[in-house]
Amino acid sequence: MIIGVPKELKNHEYRVGLTPASAKELIAHGHQVMIETNAGFGIGISDSDYIAAGASILPTATEVFSQADMIIKVKEPLDNELIMLRKGQILFTYLHLAPDFPQTEALIKSKAICIAYETVTDYMGRLPLLAPMSEVAGRMSVQAGANILEKSKGGQGILLGGVPGVAPANVLILGAGVVGSSAARIALGMRVNVTLIDRNIEVLRGLDREFQGKATLLFATQDAIETQLKRADLVIGAVLIPGAQAPKLVSKQQLALMKPRAVLVDVAIDQGGCFATSRPTTHDEPTFIEQNIIHYCVANMPGAIARTATLALNNATLPYIINIANLGYQQAMRDDPGLKQGLNICQGHITCQHVAEGFGLPYVPADELINSDS
Repeated sequence: MIIGVPKELKNHEYRVGLTPASAKELIAHGHQVMIETNAGFGIGISDSDYIAAGASILPTATEVFSQADMIIKVKEPLDNELIMLRKGQILFTYLHLAPDFPQTEALIKSKAICIAYETVTDYMGRLPLLAPMSEVAGRMSVQAGANILEKSKGGQGILLGGVPGVAPANVLILGAGVVGSSAARIALGMRVNVTLIDRNIEVLRGLDREFQGKATLLFATQDAIETQLKRADLVIGAVLIPGAQAPKLVSKQQLALMKPRAVLVDVAIDQGGCFATSRPTTHDEPTFIEQNIIHYCVANMPGAIARTATLALNNATLPYIINIANLGYQQAMRDDPGLKQGLNICQGHITCQHVAEGFGLPYVPADELINSDS
């Protein structure tokens, strides 16, 4: 199989779909790897590094898309990439279709095979290709919030961890999954007052054992959220429904409960955001103010630490890429039901039920397509 890696185009996105080490592994399995020139330049990977691994360098994304059987990316394809996809071509990347009808419509029209990292599951129902970026984003969310709370960034002028004689900040984390628990670990390391809210009692029990009483763990109710919003200096939104839009946990009216110039960091923004007032921002302009509350809603947070994020992502995606390349997507999905969960759009049909229901469009179960001869 010919595997192509274009350079990422999203604002301040320096991650790359394959490292030279990953390319070398695929080549060892008998596949060809084609990389757009300077695809890894932003994280210190040169074209010569890829050439040494056995990959070919192509001068434009157009050539990569035209020659590759499978496209490996990090972020969703932008408009000028969407028009280059073709029928039967495999696209393997983060898609986050639930809040993005134009992308969904374009992928349907392309009749490509579109597999989303964020909905692939493992044998325990976890999200192995989302987890590394969730860990990164969770840790970054505290770092970003701490920075924005500085007076020069528009915040209240608060040091998250405080100092002797001055109380630390109050951090509220909505969602105790991979993002939320990762954020909590960093915040606790900074000696912050941490409150996590979640609806899964077993998850809360597990974190209670881990944190040994250092964090407040609450069951999610509107009353609990509103009570904690009044105290919070920093709120981190970390909820996820795989493949679906994130639930809105904080309404516009509830912002009035918060301290002036408190900070909201919406890690769920790729799936539409979990604050009603959220809208995507970029690393160039990461924040906006709504009702005197600072919102940070960067849709590709891990792009800021692109080298670490690329290595972590490749560790997770490479085994799946090898299996798809070796077996073809249909056999790979027959062998691995968790990979099948990643199939969002196939041959012009939506195969992710949450996406179909969200847009009121027809849903076709993935089995009907991967077991067909077409």
